[in-house]
Amino acid sequence: MKRILIIEDDKSISELQKDYLEMSGYEVVCVFDGDAGLEHIKTDKFDLVILDLMLPQKGGFDILKDIADSKQIPVLIVSAKSDETYKIKGLNLGADDYITKPFSMGELVARVNSHLKTYERFNSNLKKKLIRTGALSIDKEDRRVFIEDNEILLPQKEFDLLLFLAENPNRVFSKEELFEKVWGYDALSDTTTITVHIARIREKIETNCEGRQYIETVWGTGYRFKI
Repeated sequence: MKRILIIEDDKSISELQKDYLEMSGYEVVCVFDGDAGLEHIKTDKFDLVILDLMLPQKGGFDILKDIADSKQIPVLIVSAKSDETYKIKGLNLGADDYITKPFSMGELVARVNSHLKTYERFNSNLKKKLIRTGALSIDKEDRRVFIEDNEILLPQKEFDLLLFLAENPNRVFSKEELFEKVWGYDALSDTTTITVHIARIREKIETNCEGRQYIETVWGTGYRFKI
């Protein structure tokens, strides 16, 4: 069940939103001031936030900034402020949508449904595109490798070898198998190429990982990508 957080100081409005969203199959939590809302975002897991701008304690724009710095979650602003400058500021700070009060509950539910579907599609595509483990990220589509936010430059065959191992985690491959899978032909008797490439990859991706080893040597057998 998808979980939605409503941060709205008008309890009658938040309860009405809650009723309609729960009838649509969502689990809903309501809070009535900005500090409580931000604390819930930091300590709990939600799939979407409905956010008023004019709140006691911490305002909606400040909450948006904090969410943008720490979370990836769709945010719908629901506000009585209809001036375009508020809409532009909210969207520029990372809000996904802006609904002006008064509005129909049917419209709110429809927009929530739409944004959650869009976010699910985005995450699904991202998972297909990226392999992530620990600090290491491999972008399969753009052929880029990152440790945290630092890009690690790998030549074509080093990238291909790392990607093949990462797509087959915890499975041991001999040097001959790796040569055949990545280079596309038999290694014959020379497997030095694999040894050299593994050493180069390790040097580049494991140096700054505080002792984390991604590619493990299985003595007498070969290598595996360990997760």
